[in-house]
Amino acid sequence: MSKGIRSKRYKESVNFEIKFYEGVLRNAPNFVEALALLGDLYTKTGRYKEGLYIDLRLAVLRPQEPIVLYNLACSYSLLNRIDYAFKTIKQAVKCGYDDFDYMQRDKDLTNLRQDRRFQKYLFRIKKKLSASDRVDTD
Repeated sequence: MSKGIRSKRYKESVNFEIKFYEGVLRNAPNFVEALALLGDLYTKTGRYKEGLYIDLRLAVLRPQEPIVLYNLACSYSLLNRIDYAFKTIKQAVKCGYDDFDYMQRDKDLTNLRQDRRFQKYLFRIKKKLSASDRVDTD
């Protein structure tokens, strides 16, 4: 099978999934799992504004959920809305998000990682973590 055929089938499959979840949400607009899956599909297909809309809806439904807030920060970053991305990533960390290694390599956060405030923030977090690790091992 040629690469073009596989690519076409993949796009058709993704479009089918998007339409499926959009249909599910017409009947159950607050179905969190469907919202999360649809938001991810929108982002993967470059539909960042639609992904942001979904992430905002999820943040209303799950305002203290670290992954929801992290994904919202990613959407803001993808749209180059750095102030919102920075504020939201700090909120995600405050609510318990702690995969800082992934945060440093997640392509969705590329725009945010270029911001000096974020660089300083991440440095402070890492410094605190390494200090607490030293305390725990002594």
